[in-house]
Amino acid sequence: MADALKEMFNKEFYSHFAMELHKVDKHFHSDKFVKEVTSNLKHLSLNERMRNTSLVLKKHLPSDYKKSIEIFHKTIPNLKKGYTTLIFPDFIGLYGHDDFKISMEALKYFTQFGSSEFAIREFLKRDFTKTIKVMTSWAEDKNFHVRRLASEGSRPRLPWSFKLDAVIKNPDLTLLILEKLKTDSEPYVKKSVANHLNDISKDNARWMLRVIGHWDKAYANTLWIIKHASRNLIKKGNKQSLSLFNFEKDAKAEVINLKLDKRRLQLGDTLQFDFDIRSQKSKPQKLVVDYAIHYYKKSGILSPKVFKLKELLLPANGTVHLSKKHRFQDFTTRKHYPGKHIVEILINGKTACRKEFELIGL
Repeated sequence: MADALKEMFNKEFYSHFAMELHKVDKHFHSDKFVKEVTSNLKHLSLNERMRNTSLVLKKHLPSDYKKSIEIFHKTIPNLKKGYTTLIFPDFIGLYGHDDFKISMEALKYFTQFGSSEFAIREFLKRDFTKTIKVMTSWAEDKNFHVRRLASEGSRPRLPWSFKLDAVIKNPDLTLLILEKLKTDSEPYVKKSVANHLNDISKDNARWMLRVIGHWDKAYANTLWIIKHASRNLIKKGNKQSLSLFNFEKDAKAEVINLKLDKRRLQLGDTLQFDFDIRSQKSKPQKLVVDYAIHYYKKSGILSPKVFKLKELLLPANGTVHLSKKHRFQDFTTRKHYPGKHIVEILINGKTACRKEFELIGL
C-alpha cells in the first residue's frame, strides 16, 4: 500500500499543490518549490516524501507559524480530499509544538479533509496529559471526522506510526474517549473504536474484556463495536470473549471429510475446500468457524493468517456441511512464494483439521 500511495506525491501533484498555495499567498514561489521538492523524489519512500514536503514547505512559507497555518486553512478546501492532504498535519506535527492551541485547532480542522491521526501523536509524545485532554473533548464533537480522530489518534498500536507506550502500560488513559464513543452511530468512528480496543487486547486482554463486559449490548452500535473489537480474541479461542456472544466455551465437535479441489495451485488460482462439522454433544452448540492459510514465506517458514468463515448453530448430535473458495493473488500487503502451504479449520479458535497443498510456478 505504501508503494502505491507514494506515487500520489508526483510532479503533477506538486505542481497543482504549489499553484493552489500561490493563489492564497502571492509570495509563494511555485516553480522554486516544485523544483526543490521533486529533486530527489524517485529515491524517497512514502513517509520520506511526506516529511520532505514539510521540510521544503518550511523554506518557502512565512517564518511566522500562524501565518503559514492561515495559508493552509485557505488552501486545503481547494485540494482533493484524501491521503495527500496529510501534508498539512505533518507540517504541524513537525513545527507546531510551541503554538499548542493553534496547532490543536488546525489538526481538528484538517482531519476533515484527510486525517490528522499521525500528527496528533507527535503532541501526545511530547505532552500526553495536555493533548489527551483536548482529544477527549473531540470525542463529543458534531463532526464524525473529529470524533474519529479522538479514538484513532490515541490508539496504542496505530499502524504506520509509533506505539503509545503510556497507553499500552495503562489503557485507562484513553478509557474516557472510548466510553464517550461506545454508542456512536457513524461507521467510520465505530471501526476506529473497535480497532482501538483490539489494539488494547493485544497487551491487556483482561482489561479490554472487563470494559466491554459492562457495556450494554442492547445498543446495536455498541454490540457491533464489541464484536469487532473481540475478533482476534475470538479467533484465538479466548473463553471470556466467546462467552460474551454465547459461543460454546467448550465446543465438542470434529471436522470430517476435509477435501481440497486441488493439491497443486498456481498464483491466480482459487482453492475450494469442503468439509463437515459433526457434533459430539447432545445439545446445540453455537460455534464460530474460521480457517487459516499457513503461507510459505521467503525465509522458509510458514506464517498463518486467519480468515472468517461462518458463525453457526450446530444441532445436537448433528452435522453441518461447509464450503469455501480462497483465491491466491499478490497484494501490496502479501506476496506469495512457491512451496508447501497449509489450510487449517478452526472451531472456536482451536485447530480441528488441516491439510497441505502446494503453490507452484511463481
